[in-house]
Order: sequence, then structure tokens, then C-alpha cells
Amino acid sequence: MSYPRLEVDLDKVTANAERIVNLADSEDIEIIGVTKSVCADIKIAEAMLAGGVDGLADSRIKNLKYMQENLVSPDIPLMLLRIPMISEVDRVVEYADISLNSELEVIKALDQVAKEMNQKHRIILMVDVGDRREGVMPEDVIDIAAEILDLENIELTGLGTNLACFGGVLPSENNMQLLIDLKNEINNKFGVNIQQISGGNSSSLPRLRNKGLPDEITQLRVGETILLGSNVIDRSPFPDTYQETFLLAAEVIEVKKKPVQPEGRRGQNAFGERRKITKTGVRRRAILGIGRQDIKMKGLTPLAEDIEIEEASSDHLIIDVTDYEAGIEVGDILKFKLNYGALLNAATSQYVDISYISSN
Repeated sequence: MSYPRLEVDLDKVTANAERIVNLADSEDIEIIGVTKSVCADIKIAEAMLAGGVDGLADSRIKNLKYMQENLVSPDIPLMLLRIPMISEVDRVVEYADISLNSELEVIKALDQVAKEMNQKHRIILMVDVGDRREGVMPEDVIDIAAEILDLENIELTGLGTNLACFGGVLPSENNMQLLIDLKNEINNKFGVNIQQISGGNSSSLPRLRNKGLPDEITQLRVGETILLGSNVIDRSPFPDTYQETFLLAAEVIEVKKKPVQPEGRRGQNAFGERRKITKTGVRRRAILGIGRQDIKMKGLTPLAEDIEIEEASSDHLIIDVTDYEAGIEVGDILKFKLNYGALLNAATSQYVDISYISSN
């Protein structure tokens, strides 16, 4: 078996998805499983579907195409999460059943492509309710909606928003009500009946659990809480979910006692950083065959106690094992829990293999 590798417990992913879906079903909210942090891995996507998610979403057309061609159930709705590049509108219409949008120019280009393909393309108009990533400003929504509704091959299915990703703004009664009011204004002014309100991502789940989401919210886009069992508000465990769904396994390639302090005139490291090292003396250190090209170092937590992560270069992860009583030898395999950023990097790296395990 080769290392480094991600170990994925598919049963736990399914159980987490089922937990979130059951929670949402009680409020008539659909859950779209987000696969972007695992590069649309088919086994993981299928595990989400086994847990009952209503559709799958990804930020990259390449991943949507891959799922469309490889999922066991080809009729699963696929959503493009990242607002489209105008250069990719032809592929958006071909591979996404629905896309999130905020630029009228791009929406008109989607309409033209859909017309040429003799089909309708569904969109959710994204509204910036405060997080300051993508989205139309609220005061512009009605005017833009008017132009969208005039397009023959675009179906405006609803409004959506993104929260807690860029500005860290959390879902609230006020920002959810803003979406509802805008939806109602569109329906009343133009005599239409759009119903969908995509009320955010995993950050909305605590309010869902506490029955704090308005009845008009119809959809949530959930990735991290299904994959890692995290409450993304504070990264505490989300109730009744599994956390160790993914583990990173890496191999020890060197174990030696060395002085902690570097010797010689110092400058920047390979990443333009000047490290301040406060420890002194001689410590027992191990090096693992994985580095910043593969993982986000600060997103790793060793499973074994008394192991401390010191630093990582592009290809090496340096750990302090002085206090680890079990001992470490070259060839040993150490395992780590991952946060969202570390999972994203590891799953994207072509140098990290992936294996699937079952806890049942």
C-alpha cells in the first residue's frame, strides 16, 4: 500500500448525510450534497446519495461532467455552485441542471446557449445579504429579475445566498427574511410563482436544528457537515454525526535526535517566511513523506497523543515525538484527523492516494 493516503469511511459519510437529510425533511427542506472538497469522488458522492441527499453540487464543470458520466443514478440533479465564467457557458448548460448566478451578462449568454441546444436552463439568482462574496445587491434584485424573466430559455427557480465563507457572516432571521421579502416582491410584481430559496450552506444547519429557519427556506447546500461532522460556526462536533470520517495516513521517513535551533545565518524559508523558534535543546524529531504541496499543515491533528506538529516544507512534515512513549521508527504509519482546508488540499493532491473503508 502506498502513502500518503486518505482513508474514507463511506458508511460514516452516509450516516452523516442521513442525519442531515432527516433533520431537513422535518422542515420540508431539500439537501444538496456538496462534493467540491473531495473532487467529486464517485464513491463519496454515492455515499451521500445513499444517505438521501436530493442532488449533488460542485464548483467545477469538470467535476459535474465526471459525475454525470459515472454516477450509478444518472438522473440525479447536478448544480454548479460557483457562478459561471462566461467562457464556460456552453459546458454549464450541457453538464449542470441548475446553476447559481449573479451576472446578467452571463445569464444572457446561458440563455443563448440553451436556445441553441433547444432546452431550458434553470438558475438561482444569488443575493449578497452581507457576506460580500458573490451575489446581486438587494436593491438591484428586482430590476435584474425583470430582465431574467424576459429570457425564453432561462428558468428563474428562486433566490439564494452564500454565508460564512468569505466574510464569516452567519445566517440570521434578518438576512433570511430579506431573501423571502425579495422573492415575494418578484412574485407579486411580475405575476410569477418562484418558490426556491436556497438559504445557504452548512452554516445554516444549527438554525435548522433549533427550528430557527423560516418556513420559506426550501434548500440548503451541505458539504462539510456531511463529510466531517462539523458545526461550521465554531468547528465543534455537529450533534449525532461522525467526525473521523476521513483520516490522513503518512509514512515516517526519518527519525533522529536533533538540536531544535537551526545553526548558521538564517534568512527566509522556501515560502518567504521567517520562522521564530522558541524551543531549545535537543528533541527527537520525525519526518513524514508529505508536505505543503499536499496538505494544509495547520488543519491536521495527530490521532496519537504527545505528538506535536512542528512545521512543513513542500514535501516534508516535521513532527516532535520526544514525548511519544510508544516510540516511532522509520516505516511507521501515523494518522491524522483533518479539518476542511486540510481535506480540500489532500483530496486535490495527485500525490495523495485514497482508500475506502467500512465501519459496518
